[in-house]
Parts: sequence; structure tokens; C-alpha cells
Amino acid sequence: MNIHWFPGHMTKALRMIEKEIKIVDCVIYVLDARAPLSTINPHFDRALGNKPRLYVLNKADLVPAQGVEKWRAHFVSQGMRAIVTNSLSKAYANEIVKNLTELNAEMINRYALKGVKKTLKAMVIGCPNTGKSTLINSLAPEKKTVTGNRPGVTRGKQWVKIGEYLELLDSPGVLYPDFSNKKKAVNLALIGSIKDEVVNALELAVEGFKLLRISNEDEFKKRYSIDKDTPENEVLTQVAKARGFLLKGGEYDLDKASQGLISDIRKGYLGKFLLD
Repeated sequence: MNIHWFPGHMTKALRMIEKEIKIVDCVIYVLDARAPLSTINPHFDRALGNKPRLYVLNKADLVPAQGVEKWRAHFVSQGMRAIVTNSLSKAYANEIVKNLTELNAEMINRYALKGVKKTLKAMVIGCPNTGKSTLINSLAPEKKTVTGNRPGVTRGKQWVKIGEYLELLDSPGVLYPDFSNKKKAVNLALIGSIKDEVVNALELAVEGFKLLRISNEDEFKKRYSIDKDTPENEVLTQVAKARGFLLKGGEYDLDKASQGLISDIRKGYLGKFLLD
């Protein structure tokens, strides 16, 4: 399936990141643990330069533990600092702050030698819908940013004071404009990083089945009575039949079935999964 989506506000967001990166000390790079490779935006590299980065594999509760740990270990093996989180829980807050402190230890110590306690400023970046704003809210004493389970909720910069010595700059989610890698494009669409209105839902639902038909076969059987051998052209009919999605006249509502299947995948109703 072909996907093309790079709205104007993302170009503006990239420019904002390039400008604001000069005044922050480090970067929190939020990745979706279900597709950590696909949610790395190559266009960020030029903007970020040599700023220290903390990679956060977010939404880890939706991924098999072994899979997300494999990716965390991969980042660490490449000399990167990476942690695993679920931004819906505040349980990871201390670990994030601890890693930011360690990442900036040399600079903090330089200020300490001058008798100054440095206030860390970190920019939070990532693709749309990776959970950046939710992660910030999990760190803040009270909810500070606007969140939503869809891409494009954050449109401008938002500074959030986390504590006396930590401030975070939220930024809009930015995709890369080149979707020549169709596998990555499908992955991004499945996890909700691409606006649903620009995606063919029927095609995406079938792609999701094809990707998960083996690893999550038991869940598909239980929810829809389909298995890995179900013909692709019958999948949505079976989903509609299992969920009771009918049009007037008794025909199966394949549009509603496709939307339901995609939603079930995203919410974890068909089990945990790893796309990369």
C-alpha cells in the first residue's frame, strides 16, 4: 500500500526543533516500542547535532518483554543510552530523571564546582503518537500538556517545569517525508503515527493480519475465529461476522470491520506484538 502524508505543520515543527535545540542541554527521543526502528526519524539527526540523547522505548506494555529488551540492548550496544517505559504509568518517572542526570553528569558537575545547581533543559521529540506528551505528564506533578491517541495533537512548543531543576520542552510529532520503505510506512500506520484519514483502512487491516497472523494466531482465533491460514480476501468478512458488523440488507460492513481490526491491534486486544 502507498502512503503519502507530510502536512505543512511538520515542516514548521522541524524548523522549530532546529531553532530550539540550541537552548536545551539534551534530548529525550521517544520511540514506540512496537516499532522502534520505524519511529526513528532520520531527519532529526541533522537538527540534533551532538546533543546528548536519551532513547525511550515507550508503550512497552504492548510488546513482548523479550522483544523490547532486545531492542534496548541493541541501542546500548551502539553506544546509546536507552530505557524502556510505559508513559501511562508514573512508575518510570524516577528512572527517566535518573538517566537524564547521568547523561548530563559532566555538565552538572561543572556547574557544581562553581557553586551553581544546574537546571536541566531537555527537548522531547519523536514521531506522532509515540506518547511524548503523555510521558511528560507522567513526570509532571500535575497534568500539563494536551494529549490524545492520534497523531498531530501537539502543534506548538510547550515548556513544562517538572521540578526545581528540570524543564522539558514538548514538541510536535514529526514524520519523515520519504515513505519509500513501505514496510516502515505500514508499521507507522498500524501504530497510529499516520493520520487514519490518509490511509486505506481495508488494505491496512489486511496488512496487520498478514504481519501478526503467525505470532498472534491464538488471539485471532479467539476474537474472530480466523487463523494464519485464512485467505486474505476473507479476513474482513470473518471479522465483520464475528463482531456483528452488518449493513442494511444483511451484508457485512467491511469498512467497520477494517476499522475494528486496526483498533483491536493498536489497543492490544489481539495480544502484544513487535513490528520491527
